[in-house]
Amino acid sequence: MAEVDAALATGPPESDAQEDTTVLETSAEDAVALRSKDTGVASTKKRRRPARPQVDIATFKPGEIPQQTGTVWNIWYNKWSGGDREDKYISKHHAEGRCNIAKDSGYTKADRVPGSYFCLFFARGLCPHGHHCEYLHRLPTIHDLFNPNIDAFGRDKHSDYRDDMGGVGSFMRQNRTLYIGRIHVSDDIEEIVARHFAEWGQVERIRVLNSRGVAFVTYTNEANAQFAKEAMAHQSLDHNEILNVRWATVDPNPLAQARDKRRIEEQAAEAIRRALPAEYVAELEGKDPEARKRRRIESGFGLQGYEAPEEIWYNRGTDAVNPVGRQGYEQLEGGDRAGLLEAPPEDAKAEGGILSGSTLAALRTYAQKTQNSTNVKVAEKATGGGPLVAYGSDDDSD
Repeated sequence: MAEVDAALATGPPESDAQEDTTVLETSAEDAVALRSKDTGVASTKKRRRPARPQVDIATFKPGEIPQQTGTVWNIWYNKWSGGDREDKYISKHHAEGRCNIAKDSGYTKADRVPGSYFCLFFARGLCPHGHHCEYLHRLPTIHDLFNPNIDAFGRDKHSDYRDDMGGVGSFMRQNRTLYIGRIHVSDDIEEIVARHFAEWGQVERIRVLNSRGVAFVTYTNEANAQFAKEAMAHQSLDHNEILNVRWATVDPNPLAQARDKRRIEEQAAEAIRRALPAEYVAELEGKDPEARKRRRIESGFGLQGYEAPEEIWYNRGTDAVNPVGRQGYEQLEGGDRAGLLEAPPEDAKAEGGILSGSTLAALRTYAQKTQNSTNVKVAEKATGGGPLVAYGSDDDSD
């Protein structure tokens, strides 16, 4: 009976532990449950999803060269050359995979390394590594910045575009516009293009030539345009067409050139706005109508008709006449400020020596004074002699 009572006494805690373990295991995929004994309220915190493999690694063949149709494989254009001339449209093959951002994106090993590049095979829907990949599996953002001579996938750009406007592109200008050809002509072609290409980033402008099956898509970020070019190459929209995605040439339209000029000016203005003080920007933009009147009164310092110049009124530092400009610099007053102006004291002892620095300085001063006094005595003894002897004359008789 004692053994039965002991078993009954220890039974409920084991079931509770198993139940708690089950709760944690079932919720570990999407959230971490934290249960409070006092309130009984569970708080959840979502974890980032790992990137999934897009294809089976057993069937993955990276960099496979297509069937030979020429004599030389051109690594610049990624096709055979030197053979019979082939139709550049009929010979196009549909892409083997397609990226699905909603399902395929997630964290990888590259998220722990700052400055990592994006996975080219992920953009094409052919990455077999998943969260073990050493490249990013997500869309580019405005915070992803790269050198002008390298694209988002880490490939080197060239000084000029290819003849067919394909490939990586050029570093001579920032190109955010894609040319999309061979689109199936329909009445809602603009809506179809916008729906498919908006998946790869924020679209700034779309221009469609309905009768020719051509569209021009401009992204707000160049990295998104690079990603969309690789993701939509040889893909289809709502029909069985095979898209021809290339870089767009410079738009000769004066309105487009004025639009690009205005965009560059806005970027420069934003950079200047971030560098200037907030009250100065508010005064220039007219957001604070009383700022001008308040500045005229405060910057006069009680002098009739005087107003401090802008370079003095908006100065920053401990010597600023504007109290706002001295904010954050008060700790430099007093001892800290004197410490910045005065030379730091010498070490108590020289490195590797026996005598202190002050003792060595005193010895140097004493030696210098002794040497100066010796030089003075020698000079006085040399100049204090008697009459001149052995005086040489210019006369030839001597």
